[in-house]
Amino acid sequence: MSTFTISPDYGYVILAASTTFIMHFVHIGNVGKYRKLAKVAYPKAYAPESRTDNEAHLFNCAQRAHSNFIENQVSMLGALMLAGIGFPKTAGALGGAWTVARYLYMTGYNKGGEGGKGRYRGIWFWLCQAGLVGLAAYTGVSMILA
Repeated sequence: MSTFTISPDYGYVILAASTTFIMHFVHIGNVGKYRKLAKVAYPKAYAPESRTDNEAHLFNCAQRAHSNFIENQVSMLGALMLAGIGFPKTAGALGGAWTVARYLYMTGYNKGGEGGKGRYRGIWFWLCQAGLVGLAAYTGVSMILA
């Protein structure tokens, strides 16, 4: 049986993971705010397409930003935890940057606009996420080859 020791620097990874949980609550509050303004009752996830008013559009943008966050958070966290085994500080930095990018994505999307293009200001979360996936894979390969 083999064992390994987790570096105290792994705390950066845990801290970065924690920021994503906080960001999730920010998304929940954001969607709730726009839901109230648009007067969209539960359990409706989105305003109906028949509504063309700005409040409905902004609610749909906020809801879509939240959905995109949820779609990506799980795989990002997995990659963060695995990458952090070999590269705790780098993984922690990429994880923290991912959360900042997700905030910018959300606030940009909240501005509405044609096709929600404001989200592009935070689209660089993909670079952080790809870096984490690459580091996770590299960590696995290096463990096998060691």
